[in-house]
Amino acid sequence: IIMINRRAARLQEGEDIVKKHIWLLIIMQFMFGGLLSTFLIYYFRSGSISVSWPFLLLLIVAFAANEWLRDRYARVSFQITFLYLCVFSFSIFILPVIMNSIGPFIFLLSGLVSVVFLYLYLLLLKYFAKKAFAESKNILLVSLSGLFITINALYFFNIIPPIPLSIKDGQIYHSVEKIADGNYVVTQEKEQWTDFFKVYQEFRAVPGQPLYAYSAIYSPTKLNARIVHEWQFYDEVKKDWITNTRIPLSVFGGRGGGYRTYSQKNNYTLGKWRVNVQTDRGQTIGRIYFKVIFAAEKPALETEVKR
Repeated sequence: IIMINRRAARLQEGEDIVKKHIWLLIIMQFMFGGLLSTFLIYYFRSGSISVSWPFLLLLIVAFAANEWLRDRYARVSFQITFLYLCVFSFSIFILPVIMNSIGPFIFLLSGLVSVVFLYLYLLLLKYFAKKAFAESKNILLVSLSGLFITINALYFFNIIPPIPLSIKDGQIYHSVEKIADGNYVVTQEKEQWTDFFKVYQEFRAVPGQPLYAYSAIYSPTKLNARIVHEWQFYDEVKKDWITNTRIPLSVFGGRGGGYRTYSQKNNYTLGKWRVNVQTDRGQTIGRIYFKVIFAAEKPALETEVKR
């Protein structure tokens, strides 16, 4: 960015900056594309699309703009806005790993780190490309402030995924039991190939039989967290999800396959249900959808060991 704007300042009026710096622009576009695609994958895996779609959409729009708006790269405001989005996204990811903690304080610290980094970078840009900086100062103030406020608002409305936590596995079972070697034995109905296309897993329950929500949550080494299994049912009259039970659980970091835990539900009704796997402040890591159907007798089950 500094090289492009420093050399652009030396060009005569009317010269095409894009043509003069085509290779520098291509390199910058390639780097931004790599960063944005990586962030998109990480944030996608760390949350539920139905909850986190506004933030994921922001990253998708930025990724698409990076691919299709190459002519805008000649503008320093466009370059710095992309840079700040990448720096802030990276700070949100890396600070919890370094501090072994997640939560509002760590997020605010991530924002502070990104602002300090960008401020120091803008001082460099001002020194090496004074003209470009002076011409774009007002636009930069508006665009960077807007981006900072937007990302903070998305976080405190629990829309940004609780990265670096991610759900590796989650399902409803007829039974879950921890065995001597530390693994879990689960029983489930035999799956049909058509189940892949169903949003709601059909669960044939015998009245009085409990339901088990199993989840495996990945967390980096030494990052221990509290999560919640929030059991909700869909009220067909109110056309809304109603919270029935919130069960707090603990997650310990360091296991590649995710830390395994489960909750049990004894009182339930027919109809659509979901279990929101959330942080203790309400950020959604994943969701398990299922539909309860009462059966006169227990259906044929198969056993699986969760390692």
